[in-house]
Order: sequence, then C-alpha cells, then structure tokens
Amino acid sequence: MTTIELDSLDFAFALALMGAAIALSIWQRLGLTRDIGLATVRATIQLLAAGMILDAVFAVNQPWIVLGIVAIMLAIAAVAARNRIAPKRRQFLPVVAIALFASVLLTMSYCIVVIVQPPVWYDPQYLIPLAGMVLGNAMNAATIAGERLVSTLRRSAIEIQTHLSLGAMPQQAIAQYRREAMRAGLLPLLNRMMVVGLVTLPGMFTGQVLGGNNPLNAASYQLLILFMIAFAEGIAVVFVTQGIAQQAFNRQAQFIEF
Repeated sequence: MTTIELDSLDFAFALALMGAAIALSIWQRLGLTRDIGLATVRATIQLLAAGMILDAVFAVNQPWIVLGIVAIMLAIAAVAARNRIAPKRRQFLPVVAIALFASVLLTMSYCIVVIVQPPVWYDPQYLIPLAGMVLGNAMNAATIAGERLVSTLRRSAIEIQTHLSLGAMPQQAIAQYRREAMRAGLLPLLNRMMVVGLVTLPGMFTGQVLGGNNPLNAASYQLLILFMIAFAEGIAVVFVTQGIAQQAFNRQAQFIEF
C-alpha cells in the first residue's frame, strides 16, 4: 500500500471544515463561534508542536528526555483533571496525580515488558504515543468518576451523616456512592468497545490503515490499545475515588462537607 502525503493545500481544505462548523454555529446561534475558533487554533498549534518535538526526541533517543516528556504530560493531565473535579480543592491534586501515575506505570510496564518488547524499554516510538493514549483516557475516566463522587457527596451529606450516626464506618457510609462513581467513569469506554468495528473505527486503526499498514495488523494494535486503556481506566478510577473518599472524613471519622 502507498501512503498519500497531505500537503499545505490539503490542510487548507481540511481547515475549511472547521470554517463550515463555525458557519453552522452562527446559523443556529449556538454561541460557540469563539470556542470553535479557539479550539481549532489550539489543536493545530499543539499537534504541530508535538510533531516537531517528537521528531527531535526520536532523533536524540535518550531515556531521560522520553521520561521527562511523559512526566510533563502527566502533570498537565493531573492539573486538568483536578480543575474539573474540584478546582477549589488543592488537596485533590496529589490524589489525581497518584491515580494517573499508577495507571500509566502499571499499564505501560506490563505492555512494554511483556507484549510490545521494543529494542529498548524507553523507545520513544512506542513509549510516548502509548503513554499518551493511556494517560488521556485515564484522565477522562478519573475526571468523570471524581466529578460524580464529589457532586454526590455534596448532595448526600445528610444521608452520610445518618449512616455514621447508626454506626457505619466512613467507607461503608459512602461505599455505594463510590461504586456508582467508578461505574460512571468506566461506562463510556465499555460502550465504545461494544460497537467498535461495527459503528466506529477508532483513530489508531484508521490512522494505520491510512498510513498503508495491513488492516489486520492495525486491528491487533487497536485491540492492544483498547485493552490497555480499559485496564488503566480501572486503576485510575479506583485510586481517584479512594483518595477522594479518604479526604471526605477527618481523623475523628466525621464527614467533611465539600
């Protein structure tokens, strides 16, 4: 198979699609013109910058640079997730950071050592893209689960205090809320997996096929990614909900209203 390279004219035609989206927003009076324009500019700049940076990293191929980039990605993801969960709760940042770090570390360690087995473990061709996909999805799952748990705890203060007054332990008093939050964080991925290949063709699969790779090989890599993401999301929602649950009570086992 041959790969069709996209030139600047092709990119201009692609950009016209976003112009059409802006026109649609104006026509329907959605009030999203500025947001669509800003998102388009940011996505273009960020992806082109990422491409240039990764090109340089691939050329240097040093472990400290590769790990440094992953660490920066992790820090940005942790801050973004914390801001969406509870922007005024600074103490949630370590909770989210630990959850994302654990999900990426466990997932990547297993897959790099056992499955992919690149020539060197820090090979940027594998480590950075895989870590990025795992981290992005783990961040989304942790954010959904964290948001759901925090909002539920805020609404359920009276019920939680009633459970405590009846002799329930702190974790018992909010166990159901935590389970519901974890389910909320994991269901979007499970729903996507149910229809993958039937309704949707994921980005990595599509990108590899467009790049000229064998469709069966592309499907195998996409399945690897889906399974990695599912595991990482599970780790992330468990850690983030557990961390939030622990901070919902003081040392005297009293509920702290968020």
